[in-house]
Amino acid sequence: MNEESERSNMDSKYLFSKVAPTKLFFIAALPGAVSMLASALYQLLDGIFVGRILGDTAFAALNLAMPFVIINFALADLIGVGSSVPISISLGKKEDEEANNIFTCAVLLIVGAGIMIGLILFAAAPLLIRLMGAEGEFASFAVQYLRVYAICSPVTTIVFAMDNYLRICGQIRGSMYLNILMSALSAGLEFLFLGVLGFGIWGAALATCLGMMVCALIALYPFLRGKFLLHFRRPRFSLRLIRQIIACGSPNFLNNIAGRITSILMNAILLRIGGENAVSVYGILMYADGFIQPLLYGMCDSLQPAVGFNWGAGNYHRVSAIERCCFTASGILSALSAVVLFLFPGQITHLFVGGDSTELLLMAEGALRLFAATYVTRWFSFASQSYMLAVEKPVFASIISVSTALLFPVILIAALWPLGLTGIWLNFAGTALLAAVLSAFLLKRFQKEMKSRMKASSARTQGADV
Repeated sequence: MNEESERSNMDSKYLFSKVAPTKLFFIAALPGAVSMLASALYQLLDGIFVGRILGDTAFAALNLAMPFVIINFALADLIGVGSSVPISISLGKKEDEEANNIFTCAVLLIVGAGIMIGLILFAAAPLLIRLMGAEGEFASFAVQYLRVYAICSPVTTIVFAMDNYLRICGQIRGSMYLNILMSALSAGLEFLFLGVLGFGIWGAALATCLGMMVCALIALYPFLRGKFLLHFRRPRFSLRLIRQIIACGSPNFLNNIAGRITSILMNAILLRIGGENAVSVYGILMYADGFIQPLLYGMCDSLQPAVGFNWGAGNYHRVSAIERCCFTASGILSALSAVVLFLFPGQITHLFVGGDSTELLLMAEGALRLFAATYVTRWFSFASQSYMLAVEKPVFASIISVSTALLFPVILIAALWPLGLTGIWLNFAGTALLAAVLSAFLLKRFQKEMKSRMKASSARTQGADV
């Protein structure tokens, strides 16, 4: 291992184990939030460019295809998040070679999954869109958009996992700069393809995929050169390793899959009871959520390596201190988001919709005001799920994940059905409230184990001093 790599190792471990929790939050979580916001910004810009340049039908088609696009990244996210937790814990236990093996195997698994899912989605795209109830030009646009992502899947899916690995190596600012570059590249290419060259909706997907490809290659380069804490080695696969990755990644995977199933169900219902306008409004809500959620995810996810490292090292008091910062910041951010959504629904809607769509504008403004209530409680379940995942409690995290993404929304669709479209818009706030109650119950159960571990750790420390 060269001198630069050794210094990177020391810096990462010192940051996770010694820096004061509040200072660690500002060093890791704030750049992490900006990083995730930048990586998600391409979706917001994608919607703005498509809606403004290609029109309402193309915008609705994009939103119809988007759940399948996200499913395309779900397996990569499963492996990326699922491997980052045991990697951090292995580093905390000073098992560096085991961490490198998990990293190497995970990268190979992501590439293989990208090839498999890409082939399936490309072949099944027309059938999937037709089953959603779309026809004609609307369906054609959705198929074009989805198929570009499917073709590029083997190269693009790795980009979000690399974000986790960079943070584990202490490259928090590097991760942030890379995500900013990805958004800038995607936005620039999309403006060129749609606004200058006059490409169709497939050009929007191609622009984003090209931005992802470039950044994926840039991220992989220092790992291939062995310059970071993690590096590639001859892979040693085992059933235990694969089970561990799946167990730790399953909460995020289930959240992605369950959330997309819910989105597909919502789109199908909205298309039938409200037409293209209702699907477009749902898309606007998801874009608003796509601006706020990455900030929450970035803060919580950026602290996971530090939490996992200290959990593996047995520093349980430090784990609790880090998580207090995470919960507090998440609550403040969510409250501010709720205020902005409630006070400025018209301005947000106009980002995606032209002034001549009066009916769509009015529907979207009312929906956004109801949607704002989601963030009064959404932060609590989000931070709780991240906490449970970082300390290897995948069952608790999965329960929160599936309940939030699928179980509660489906129950509330039935319960609020008599309210029509208003019931759909209220679904999000109701789901967030139920998820917060469930998370509080699970956290209370976990705290008993946490107190027991703290007592045992204190006893060992006192015994060592004697």
